Amino acid sequence: MTDTPAVVLERVSKSYGDAGHAVTALSDVSLQVPASQFLSIMGPSGSGKSTLLNLIAGLDTPTHGRVIVGGQELTHLSDDARSDLRLRHIGFVFQSFNLFPTFTAQENVAWPLGFVGLRWRAAKVRAAEVLEQMGVDTAARSRLPAELSGGEQQRVAIARALVTEPRLVLADEPTGNLDSQTGRAILDVLLQLNTQRGLTVIMVTHNAFAATYGQRTLELRDGRIVRDVHADSEPSHRGPVPLHR
Repeated sequence: MTDTPAVVLERVSKSYGDAGHAVTALSDVSLQVPASQFLSIMGPSGSGKSTLLNLIAGLDTPTHGRVIVGGQELTHLSDDARSDLRLRHIGFVFQSFNLFPTFTAQENVAWPLGFVGLRWRAAKVRAAEVLEQMGVDTAARSRLPAELSGGEQQRVAIARALVTEPRLVLADEPTGNLDSQTGRAILDVLLQLNTQRGLTVIMVTHNAFAATYGQRTLELRDGRIVRDVHADSEPSHRGPVPLHR
């Protein structure tokens, strides 16, 4: 584990609209996420969860305060530098998978590697390796997303998030479109990435059981942190279940 925190927010606020009709999404939020921590974030709709993830990802900028990711303050970076940080340092996993419908599973995973200078043939080889680690079989790799189950699509999405070898994974309701059994399998994958590879995972969820996968749980309400709880002991599902090899 590195001494540099994965994410730091210093008195961050975010408002939308003009001065006369401003809506505050986050209000004076301070937060430090150590490297290799699994953090769950809960809260009702409109509590600021998605805004918080967007600020950490550099997809939005704070109205006040500082956001620091991997030791770099995002407001000091150019648009290109923030894009490069997202590409190389941050992996994204979404509720709706966000796969390209006309790309095969393998092509979806290989696609980001073109932006880091890898040739297409080498990118597809690398994609196949990561898909194998995520438990996506050879036949499924050549299928389009519509031909895959929800669980397979989310495994492909996780493989795409990991293919550039980021140190931080942002997961926005990753089990929201899955049944409970499949959702638990996806949570197991995220947990294994955290415990075995030391990836920092920040997961937004409405699901109280899903939140127990985190070593720490934040609760947001009306744009503020109202609860910050560290697990007193490791939950039973933190046992050593190996990733596919």
